[in-house]
Amino acid sequence: MSIDLPESAVPPPTGPVESSSPPSRRTFIATSAAVGGAVVAGGTFLAVPDEATAEGASPSSRVSLTVNGTRRTMTVDNRTSLLDLLRDHLGLTGSKKGCNAGACGACTVLVDGHRVNSCLTLAVRLEGAEVTTVEGLAEGDRLHPLQQAFIDEDAFQCGYCTPGQIVSGVGCIQEGHTGSPEEIREWMSGNICRCGCYVKIVRAVEQTAGRK
Repeated sequence: MSIDLPESAVPPPTGPVESSSPPSRRTFIATSAAVGGAVVAGGTFLAVPDEATAEGASPSSRVSLTVNGTRRTMTVDNRTSLLDLLRDHLGLTGSKKGCNAGACGACTVLVDGHRVNSCLTLAVRLEGAEVTTVEGLAEGDRLHPLQQAFIDEDAFQCGYCTPGQIVSGVGCIQEGHTGSPEEIREWMSGNICRCGCYVKIVRAVEQTAGRK
């Protein structure tokens, strides 16, 4: 048999009455937005630091390299590619950003005499290196022989890939890979011409290499 206690016999609560139910999804989103990223945990707001504040500034390094015969020293973000350093920091926009994945060759430059895709090369790894871009091939007003050959052979159409083609062609000649049109095509295959001027590009490289 149950015994009903009178209301006066029930002990009063010793503290404020709190809801034991967790906050709803709608309440969570609303309060989080209101406090700018705070989190509700058991009814208490926990401030979450901003990601940028928590991580601090991006790491940077000082790098010195020679670009087209001129010594350059600067501090750059460690993630900066050689292509972005040339275009955005030095104003050398001849090297083009095509695919930005090393697949088209529009960004080709010479580093210590070797062809590289500047979009895939970190600038901070080139301390002391010598970089040559298409702007550095001419001697004053006198064009590089391959630049002149591109004009003579009409080896371009839209011109977007042309700087990379010319620099790659210079590297191809310096490497001695001009024994035949087939060899030139093989060693220039990393440079894509969307206008399809490959035949004339090969002729320009042949002309410069002294085969014509």
